[in-house]
Amino acid sequence: MRCPFCGHNDSQVKDSRPADDGSAIRRRRQCEDCGARFSTFERVQLRELTVVKKDGVRQAFDRQKLERAISTAARKRPIAPEQIERLVSRIQRALETSGESEVSATRIGEEVMAGLQRLDSVAYIRFASVYKDFREAKDFEDFAGSVE
Repeated sequence: MRCPFCGHNDSQVKDSRPADDGSAIRRRRQCEDCGARFSTFERVQLRELTVVKKDGVRQAFDRQKLERAISTAARKRPIAPEQIERLVSRIQRALETSGESEVSATRIGEEVMAGLQRLDSVAYIRFASVYKDFREAKDFEDFAGSVE
């Protein structure tokens, strides 16, 4: 692993431990040249996922983009970052194990909606407002009325 500080190509693993509910491994490393310490994360990737947007555009699945969208909906809510990380991991695993290499953005949105509905109703409605493209206050009222 290349050192992010000096660019040396070799580093030594000092410690490894599970992270994100066992879906990743955190490794503490030390550069053999400058001695700097840094962390890396390894995550199992079953297949390359391609997201097919509503307009037909295809792009690579971006875990960080999904995490940002969920974090935005959950901002200032009593949801721990670990809960968001677990939700993102659960969604990614479900997509990867589906057997499809192309996944619609609609399916990802529905997975997020289902996960947020279980976590927090306000975050759920916030995400839905963007995902379902609410245009006026009545859209919020109608949707909120259908949420238990």
